Amino acid sequence: MTRIDIIAGARPNFMKIASIIRALEARGPDKRLGYRLVHTGQHYDARMSGDFFAQLGIPEPHVNLEVGSGTQASQAAAIMVGYEALLSGSRSDLCLVVGDVTSTMACAIAAQKLCVPVAHVEAGIRSGDWRMPEEINRMVTDAITDLFFTTSETANANLRRAGVQEDRIHFVGNTMIDTLLFNWDRLRAPAFWQALGLADGGYFVLTLHRPANVDMPEGLGAWLRTIGTAARGLPVVFPVHPRTAKTLRAIGALPENLRPVEPQPYFEFNYLVRHAKAVMTDSGGITEETTVMGVPCLTLRDTTERPETITMGTNELIGTDPSKLKDALDRVFDGRWKTGRVPERWDGRTGERIVSVLERVL
Repeated sequence: MTRIDIIAGARPNFMKIASIIRALEARGPDKRLGYRLVHTGQHYDARMSGDFFAQLGIPEPHVNLEVGSGTQASQAAAIMVGYEALLSGSRSDLCLVVGDVTSTMACAIAAQKLCVPVAHVEAGIRSGDWRMPEEINRMVTDAITDLFFTTSETANANLRRAGVQEDRIHFVGNTMIDTLLFNWDRLRAPAFWQALGLADGGYFVLTLHRPANVDMPEGLGAWLRTIGTAARGLPVVFPVHPRTAKTLRAIGALPENLRPVEPQPYFEFNYLVRHAKAVMTDSGGITEETTVMGVPCLTLRDTTERPETITMGTNELIGTDPSKLKDALDRVFDGRWKTGRVPERWDGRTGERIVSVLERVL
């Protein structure tokens, strides 16, 4: 049996591997492809990983490298050392990486150094902003990838311009949307729903974790004060990323309508998003989910690697200047936000397409 290593290291990865594992398992006892789930431990907090494994039905990892926290370089190095040792002792036929986190790049490098081919799910997406660590991860990973699985024609075009041969590009869709649609009826209100007085369409969701937005108290404080005012008194539910929490403690008093909460499990977080008046975020993946849900999304960045969420979906780039936010939220309040549509092949069947390609190629 051919064996694939499926790499997961951080919260976004777990949403992206769930449907691939489900499609592999659905092949039954006669399946030609086996897999080994490798958790690098990049996210080691149960709120950031363990809850997701349980809710999304992802099996316990076969291997956990347990790299823990650290700088970009130290984390990447620890992952490469750990994964190299794993492959040296027990080789697989393919390393499948997803997304653009440190684990994705590090495992791709370690695999190729040992002549293990690499498949990249979510290949070809680009923001053009080299200040983002994720952009470097994407570019390095795609430079050494053998099989490219893409979410959009924009990603396909990016890869063609980089010289990737057409027969190595497979336009399959979006596995994050597979996971959302598969779990649509399982989404549930968080325990604090009533305590915070939340109601359908009567609150905002905010997520912030990019270094440029959260690493300095002055910058984060400016965003939070502006958001508190522009939300017109509506609650702003703010699941606080561990990185953001460090800076938040140095800010002092927060706007009265800001509701900081712990990072939420998958079901609860997406319930919040689905029923929000709008979402404000510096995440990329959330912009895809809001596009499918039809929820207005305001991205607090200057660039995006997911342009289809803007050209087709409900997302808009607000930029990194807090003063630009009020006008955008006024359009939300006035009912003048655009109506989006779902991009091609974001239909819940991406995992099946990926496994079909792997069966054919391997």
